[in-house]
Amino acid sequence: MESYRVRVAKNELGFSAGHFITFAGGQCERLHGHNYRVAAEVQGPLDENHYVVDFVALREALRKILAELDHYVLLPSEHPQIRVTIEGDEVVARFDNRRWVFPRDNCVILPLVNTTAELLARYIGVRLKEELSRQMDTTSLAIRIEVEESFGQSALCELRA
Repeated sequence: MESYRVRVAKNELGFSAGHFITFAGGQCERLHGHNYRVAAEVQGPLDENHYVVDFVALREALRKILAELDHYVLLPSEHPQIRVTIEGDEVVARFDNRRWVFPRDNCVILPLVNTTAELLARYIGVRLKEELSRQMDTTSLAIRIEVEESFGQSALCELRA
């Protein structure tokens, strides 16, 4: 049986963002940032044009999603111990006895439990499937996202139809 995949992994497919994550036992990292690089792979049957997905459409959809994350502080809205609130023009994040205050327009509040590379990969994959579904039938596609937070250190998430 034949199987087809396309992959985009270009230098321009990245974003810079600040974040912090928590660990078991009530530990919380310091606020820090990464220059993330993202690769996307789409697997599925060939369409009437004899490709899985148009490279340009894939790259542009991914670029749009990454632009929404680029140069922001990424905060989780679903974390059981990090409380994120919008207070006027500010976003306040609290964890235990720690408190961070950011300008509202410098933050992206994501529907995640933690802003780990793994969950960022899942978020980007879900958003990519949504974006592509506006242009094509994505029901039979599998999407694999790799988020590299530093050279040689990356997380992968695969979403199957």
